[in-house]
Amino acid sequence: MQAIAVRDRDAGIAGLSLTDLPYPHAAQNDVVVRVHAAGFTPGELDWSATWTDRAGRDRTPSVPGHELSGVVVELGYGTTGLSVGQRVFGLADWTRNGSLAEYTAVEARNLAPLPADIDHLVAAALPISGLTAWQGLFDHGRLATGQTVLVHGAAGGVGSIAVQLAREVGARVIGTGRSSNRDQALALGVDTFLDLQTEKLEDVGEVDVVFDVIGGDILDRSAALVRAGGTLVTIAMPPKVQPLDGRAVFFVVEPDRVRLADLATRLRDGRLRPVVGAVRPLAEAPAALGPGKRTPGKTIIRVTES
Repeated sequence: MQAIAVRDRDAGIAGLSLTDLPYPHAAQNDVVVRVHAAGFTPGELDWSATWTDRAGRDRTPSVPGHELSGVVVELGYGTTGLSVGQRVFGLADWTRNGSLAEYTAVEARNLAPLPADIDHLVAAALPISGLTAWQGLFDHGRLATGQTVLVHGAAGGVGSIAVQLAREVGARVIGTGRSSNRDQALALGVDTFLDLQTEKLEDVGEVDVVFDVIGGDILDRSAALVRAGGTLVTIAMPPKVQPLDGRAVFFVVEPDRVRLADLATRLRDGRLRPVVGAVRPLAEAPAALGPGKRTPGKTIIRVTES
C-alpha cells in the first residue's frame, strides 16, 4: 500500500516520503480501515510515540497522522461493534502507524460510525479537535451555562470547535488570535475578540475558564485572569503558573467513541462546523506538513477518492 513514512528522526519533515509499506495486520479487537481522508497535528514528529511502540522499541518506518475517516475493510479477532463496509471516523493509535496511508489498523474502540451524509473530508477534521475541545471545556474546565470562557486560538482547529460548543451551552466566549482571524472568530460566535499582537491580554478581565492552546508567556499570563474557583486548561504544556484560587490542568486528548458519535450528530444537525482549510492529495502530504504552511482552517489529506 502507499503511505507517508518517516525513518530518520533527525531529518524531521524532510524525512517524510511517499513509499510502499506492507498492508497492516488487524490484531485482536482491531479493524483495518480503508482511509478516505486524514488529518495530522503539527509537531507529531517531535512526539516520542511517533518513533517507538508502547514497549519503547523503535518502530520506524512510521506513518504519522492520527485523525481519519474511511471504511472498515477487515475485522480483527474478537472485534465487536463495527462491521465490514461500515463508514467510520476517529483516532488512530498514538504508538502505531497512523492515518497518512491507504490502509491503517486501529483499535475499534477508537472509532465511531460515520453517517452517510457526512463527507469524509469534514469528518477527518473533527476527531482530535472535537474531542480536545469537549474534554478541555467540560471534563476538565467544568464550563457551565452563564459562565465566561477565554479561548486562545479561537479560529484554529481546536479553538473553533471550543467556541461553538461553549456558545451552545450558553457561555460567554472571549476569543483571541491574530487580527486576520477576527472575522472568522466573530462568525463562529465569540462575543469579544482580542488581537494578541496589538491588544493587552489583561484587559479581558476575570473569566471562569481559560482554554489555552498556545503555551509560553500567554499561558503564564492567563493564570491571573482565572477568578476564584475557576480553571486554567491547557494542551500546550504543563503550566508553570497556577491561578491564585483556582485549578490548572494540562491534558492530552483521549479517544471516546460515545463522544465522537455525539459530535457527529451535532455536525449533522448543523450545530457544529469544523473549519476545513486546504485539501491535499496523499503525495503532497510532506509539503503540507512543512513549516511555514499556515493556512486558514485545518489541512486535510485526501487519501482515497470517495
